[in-house]
Amino acid sequence: MARYREGLPPGLQPPEADGFLLAAAVLGLIMAVGFVIAGWRGRQWWLLSWGGGLVAASLWYLGVRLG
Repeated sequence: MARYREGLPPGLQPPEADGFLLAAAVLGLIMAVGFVIAGWRGRQWWLLSWGGGLVAASLWYLGVRLG
């Protein structure tokens, strides 16, 4: 049994991974908005900055993927 799919060049993802990555980006964006709101209301600046970074990363990926 081969560890990697034969015939697939290194560094390329299999086609079925696209849906999982898109779902992870959408879920990350939803969670990130919640982190930003919770950080703002609870005055937890680390949570606010963590959520802000996750919002930026999710929006960047969705923009690249869908745009």
